[in-house]
Amino acid sequence: MFDPNSVSEVITAAKAAARSDAETARLAISVLDLTSLNDDDTVEKIEALCERAQSPAGNTAAVCVYAPFIETAWRALGQSGVKTATVVNFPDGDTNAQRVGDETADAVAKGADEVDLVLPYKAFIAGDIQTVVDVIEATRMACGPMTTMKVILESGEFDDLSKVYDAARLAIKHGANFVKTSTGKVPVGATPEAAVAMISAIRDAREEDGLACGFKASGGVKTADDAALFLAIADEIMGEGWAEPSTFRFGASGVLTALLETCGIDQSVAPKTTGNY
Repeated sequence: MFDPNSVSEVITAAKAAARSDAETARLAISVLDLTSLNDDDTVEKIEALCERAQSPAGNTAAVCVYAPFIETAWRALGQSGVKTATVVNFPDGDTNAQRVGDETADAVAKGADEVDLVLPYKAFIAGDIQTVVDVIEATRMACGPMTTMKVILESGEFDDLSKVYDAARLAIKHGANFVKTSTGKVPVGATPEAAVAMISAIRDAREEDGLACGFKASGGVKTADDAALFLAIADEIMGEGWAEPSTFRFGASGVLTALLETCGIDQSVAPKTTGNY
């Protein structure tokens, strides 16, 4: 059971345990979904993103791009092992399950390994749970058994951490492989408080329902210290060593630079991996 009154205690303990060192930075890179979701994205920019994802400190978990760039990404990533992710129902979290299902099926057909679905969060907050379930289940069906589905709660739009917890439990119940904080398109992105609520939901879903789910912090993860704190929160709730690419992700773009610096890598002279930019 989630107790909002315990959130500050968890965060305090995590802050005391967090270590922003090279080992933590390398872990953070390995669980990073290097992201570009900008209106001015181009093929060249996405190819450069994919090159950055294959960093001197190890590969990121995935790159996340808009649907028109899915094929560009997976071709650029080749045999690197870095996954290609995209977003659907983005960023507003609409309520048309058929449309979202079709959008997801198209993304999977183009080669997406992972699909990040925006929960119809306004409907959830208004109490229209069936509409939310319909959208999640349509997306889950379109993903099929092989494509990872991450459900974006848009936690910054909730006024109550208990509702964030409940939304996460609902998403997990209906097939989410990850629950994700934010789109990055609203003022409040990932917060430690939302992370505690959502990872608590992951823990309880595992213990009470036997369901496995991961966590993704997205929107506002900018520094190595930010990354270290979210990883420490996961350790505090799920146990040390739980966070790995199959269970934990960051969605970010600029944080890779900070993480590489923490690893002691001089990016002005670091060798390139593949491609041209």
